[in-house]
Amino acid sequence: MWIYEKKLQYPVKVSTCNPMLAKYLIEQYGGADGELSAALRYLNQRYSIPDRVIGLLTDIGTEEFAHLEMIATMVYKLTKDATAEEMEKAGLGAHYANHDNALFYHNAAGAPWTATYIQAKGDPIADLYEDIAAEEKARATYQWIIDMSDDPDLNDGLKFLREREVVHSQRFREAVEMLKEERDRQKIF
Repeated sequence: MWIYEKKLQYPVKVSTCNPMLAKYLIEQYGGADGELSAALRYLNQRYSIPDRVIGLLTDIGTEEFAHLEMIATMVYKLTKDATAEEMEKAGLGAHYANHDNALFYHNAAGAPWTATYIQAKGDPIADLYEDIAAEEKARATYQWIIDMSDDPDLNDGLKFLREREVVHSQRFREAVEMLKEERDRQKIF
């Protein structure tokens, strides 16, 4: 189904070890509006959406997995040289106690990822509005992390991810308009 090329979608660079920034980024790894939730949401919704939109959900859902890989790489690079004391000072003491510097799907507050983060209503327009909201929330989170970061190398990758969220939101908006026009024309769903 996919061909995997062993490189990130966009290069990830980090200037310095920064566990506090890693803690914030973990939100995009295992948080409600993070990349895992988005990928699973879109790939699941494909089964109850009109054929014309399946490709869009497949493409964006697959890209979200590439974003997840970028976030994992960023978090790893931000923590790989951190001491236990630095991890604790950054609020990652419980994470360190349970996982050392391994990644684990949880949000910035430490709550584990849950399937309740993703939605599938079965109504194409409702699902696409959910997707638009998810992309806009992810965009906002990336912006807030950029605002807290003083690492220009890391910010470059974060800006790439933020802009992809904007593009995804735009594609979902276009799909909503197409489905609304079709619904109004044919009086379906």
